[in-house]
Amino acid sequence: MVFRRLSTIALPVAFALAGLAGCGSGTPATSAPSAPAASAGGAAGQVTVFAAASLTGTFTELGKSFESAHPGTTVRFNFGSSATLAQQIVQGAPADVFAAASPATMKTVTDASLAGAPATFVRNRLQIAVPAANPAKVDELKDLADPAVKVALCAEQVPCGAAAVKALGAAGLKVTPVTLEQDVKATLTKVQLGEVDAALVYRTDVIASGGKVTGIDFPEAAQAVNDYPIAALTKAPAGALAKQFVDLVLSQQGKGVLARAGFEAP
Repeated sequence: MVFRRLSTIALPVAFALAGLAGCGSGTPATSAPSAPAASAGGAAGQVTVFAAASLTGTFTELGKSFESAHPGTTVRFNFGSSATLAQQIVQGAPADVFAAASPATMKTVTDASLAGAPATFVRNRLQIAVPAANPAKVDELKDLADPAVKVALCAEQVPCGAAAVKALGAAGLKVTPVTLEQDVKATLTKVQLGEVDAALVYRTDVIASGGKVTGIDFPEAAQAVNDYPIAALTKAPAGALAKQFVDLVLSQQGKGVLARAGFEAP
């Protein structure tokens, strides 16, 4: 589980973890000290956002904008597998906002009456990610079925893994991965380190790699597009700030940041 926050002072905090596998890192959780009084930008305080790993870059950018617009406010992030984050919320982890990489993982939270009506804010689709030199000469999806090609996939219970299953099913392919990872960032890292020849990850993560990997489009990805919902949580410790952060994500500014990262409009 990875917590990120946008200030430099931290105190340790702990909360219960779900039984599902971790989000890709053991970095301890942190929280901010008491915030100063309200300012012209809005009520000061801290807002905690649980978000899919594929949103790391865009939400970090939006978090900085939110802090600038709300002086004295800290945005604290927990990025990881949407399935893991949903279970953490159900288990009582303190959070204000949940942004998931699939409606199914959001449903875990809404079924427990822990979130308001979610809004779909972006969509994302898969690409084949290969090392820049592409040593296995992967050109299309069927190449991943070759036993000589080492493939990394997300675990099926997380959104990027569920999308991979749909895409491979649509192509009528059986792929035996050498590793199953718990979120898309960990899956992409296997390609970046040269530990695998290819992986199925989101297009946005290929773009975020800055050229460290090459992305290959394939037609079956159109049949496995993921909708991303976001919602303020009903038991949010910072309810007003939670709504304002959701509003930022849904705003034209938020849409612009997400579009530049390669996300598609819903």
